[in-house]
Amino acid sequence: MTARLHCFGESGNAYKAALTMTLAGYDWRPVFVDFFGGATRSPEFRALNIMGEVPVLEDAGRVITQSGAIMYHVVQETGRFGGAPGEAAEVLRWVLWDNHKMSSQAGPLRFMMNFLAADKRPEAVIAWLAGRLRGAFAALDAHLAGRDWIVGDGVTIADLSCCGYLYYPEPFGFARAEWPNIDRWLGNIAALPGWMHPYDLMPGNPAERAGAEDPT
Repeated sequence: MTARLHCFGESGNAYKAALTMTLAGYDWRPVFVDFFGGATRSPEFRALNIMGEVPVLEDAGRVITQSGAIMYHVVQETGRFGGAPGEAAEVLRWVLWDNHKMSSQAGPLRFMMNFLAADKRPEAVIAWLAGRLRGAFAALDAHLAGRDWIVGDGVTIADLSCCGYLYYPEPFGFARAEWPNIDRWLGNIAALPGWMHPYDLMPGNPAERAGAEDPT
């Protein structure tokens, strides 16, 4: 039975799950969640995920939420992207680091800088998050010096978690040219067979929403 991933294109966390399933050859399809229309606050969605967040995976009668949990589910089901024997703890370390130190800064910062009205953007918060995020970029770039992948000799969910927000075109304090090791690593991921940009992999993007709001 085809798994269903509740997601939308602007969500970097949903992208982590979608990209992992796609590269692993998992049988799945996207279910669009109209986040900007308030869908995650609806009783129907909260019945699916009380946390009110995407991604949500429905797979063979199970409901799995949080990107990391979904990625680990795919590893368990397919045997792919979990790392070589002895690398599991290091893969987990970087998934947890991303969730705490990088995606947790990048997601809110990108949202505030691009999806809030200009007069509602909290400039002090934006500056604080940007500083925290630069520290995360510096740590990742230093770790990737002389490495093709975050852990070991092949792509793992550590890579697919940490890259979740870094292909988006909207400005949020990340310029690939500033971080040559991250830039090279992102190129490695994008060269994997089946890789897709988040706006091509999942439904929903700013251009579509702008078109829907255009009265002409």
